[in-house]
Amino acid sequence: MDAGATSVGERLRRMREQRGLSLSALARAAGIGKATLSGLEHGTRNPTLETLYAVAGALGVPLTALVLHPGDPPAAAVDVRGAAVTATLLEVFDEGGVTFELFWMLVRPGVAQHSPAHAAGVTEHITVYRGVLRTGPQSAPIGASAGEHVSFRADVPHLYEAAGPDDVVASLLIRSPR
Repeated sequence: MDAGATSVGERLRRMREQRGLSLSALARAAGIGKATLSGLEHGTRNPTLETLYAVAGALGVPLTALVLHPGDPPAAAVDVRGAAVTATLLEVFDEGGVTFELFWMLVRPGVAQHSPAHAAGVTEHITVYRGVLRTGPQSAPIGASAGEHVSFRADVPHLYEAAGPDDVVASLLIRSPR
């Protein structure tokens, strides 16, 4: 059992219970299996980026609410991995009614990563440092090369994909209104 998975599971269970949601209700809202959610809560399953975003969206919280204890520095967060993306939290900023999460992101070639819709009003801002990235809403992805920046509404299903044979290195800033 991974210590990071256990702490994510503890925070997840606490948030679910504070909202009065059953395991089944949250699993249904997040579009994941009840067994998957139970495994996350008990720390017997390592969470993927796709699953964490689905659960965070269903709970209406930023991703960092699941991977970071309040008051801990960003370096204490669990790195999250998905089918194509590895994301490392660099910083969390709170300004008024908005949370900003800044990630370093590596996108591996050969597979597209599909992200579920985040909560209403969430936007993503990506700056590519190396490689060519295809990202944005699944219905209309945007291409970006090294030195370019893209922004899009992330409250719709979206994707990340290395458009060439090389890894993509980028920063990802997620803006989440509370």
